Amino acid sequence: MQDEYRTVARAGVHETEVNRSRFLCALAPAATEREAQDFLTAVRKEHADATHNCWAYVIGAGAAVQKASDDGEPGGTAGVPMLQMLLRRDMRYVVAVVTRYYGGVKLGAGGLIRAYGGAVGEALDALGTTTRRRFRVATVRVDHQRAGKLQNDLRATGRVVRDVRYAEAVTIEIGLPDADVEGFRRWLADATAGTAGLELGEEAYGDA
Repeated sequence: MQDEYRTVARAGVHETEVNRSRFLCALAPAATEREAQDFLTAVRKEHADATHNCWAYVIGAGAAVQKASDDGEPGGTAGVPMLQMLLRRDMRYVVAVVTRYYGGVKLGAGGLIRAYGGAVGEALDALGTTTRRRFRVATVRVDHQRAGKLQNDLRATGRVVRDVRYAEAVTIEIGLPDADVEGFRRWLADATAGTAGLELGEEAYGDA
């Protein structure tokens, strides 16, 4: 797994106009190819009357799945420039759909390439991007007496507390970068006088 990747900060739509043609770029994060296809299906349904619904997506952080479609526009003038814009911005786990409502003026191949790629670029600027970092899910178990102070200490040191569960003991779930595991283990022992337990779980991406 890569240590980090960039993706769109949130789902949304940004509209541009080129020679009276409307270009609506819908962007969304997508964890899987199925999520990307479901998003595409929803946009197509919403804009069933549009001239074209062209799309591109990049799924995966390393050897990513990359797919694109011109949806009836001349070959290589829509989906490919959209995909190239996503890759140029180093976007991963993202899907883009550009809906075009024809305005009566032909743009030519060069104009289409600029319009579709530009629509994606402008949408990324408008919606923003975020960096997702690889971390390990770590579970801390501590007694109720120390739980409150430990939670405050975790947040004070910049740890992302993902979940807290109360039972016989208190279970606190955090995101922990691999490089920090041993240092955190020592810090936890000092902070709880060696009474807390630490269990490492699966790897994931997030704001850890």
